Amino acid sequence: MRKKIVTANWKMNKSFTEADDLINEISELLAEKKESEALVIIAPPAVYLELAGDIASTEGEFEVSGQNIYQAESGAFTGEVSAMMLKSMNVDYCIIGHSERRKYFNESNDILKQKVDIAINNSIIPIYCCGEILPEREAGKHFEVIQKQLEEAVFHLDHDAFSNIIIAYEPVWAIGTGATATPEQAQEMHAFIRENIEKKLGKEVAGKTTILYGGSCNSKNASSLFSNPDVDGGLIGGASLVAEEFIKIVNSF
Repeated sequence: MRKKIVTANWKMNKSFTEADDLINEISELLAEKKESEALVIIAPPAVYLELAGDIASTEGEFEVSGQNIYQAESGAFTGEVSAMMLKSMNVDYCIIGHSERRKYFNESNDILKQKVDIAINNSIIPIYCCGEILPEREAGKHFEVIQKQLEEAVFHLDHDAFSNIIIAYEPVWAIGTGATATPEQAQEMHAFIRENIEKKLGKEVAGKTTILYGGSCNSKNASSLFSNPDVDGGLIGGASLVAEEFIKIVNSF
């Protein structure tokens, strides 16, 4: 049975004190109110990873993820964070290919392929994001776009390596807009992704791959989204910045 996962992507938000308070509040609520068996992962800004890791190691209620890594092991890349650095801080997950990284930092599928490889080589589980923008969906190209993003960044992996990644489908037109893919749209795309994985790597790998939904998921729509057979959880943005709201999403299975 594949894992149910809810990941909090804080993006570039919160001061140190606010982050400390929020992580502790989430941890306490997970201990008190968690009703589901979902794995909870928190991806704070890089400067708060040690803080999050310390609380996670003490409380044990969640795992920690980076939001990004650089595609080289080390070197003269001022301001960047390497996979080795994350692993040395006991960070076991990293978001790769988020639509904001693609849009604002011009990350191509080739760059993301390198990031996926370097994460896996450092025993970090990639949370690989794929998704289409509104004009692509309106033009009926959304399946084509997703297939290309998978083929060019993760389908080079063998069975063992691919078994160690998480896929996150994020309809870009629904991120931070308040718009959400309908449960039917989400299931359709998640099923399409799983079918492509099966064609490439076989039924067993496809059946075990966790596929998350990301795109204005909140406590009001999470249950209807998560009830779909191929939706295994969520990559949560703004709603993860409020502890009570986030816990409601975690308990939506």
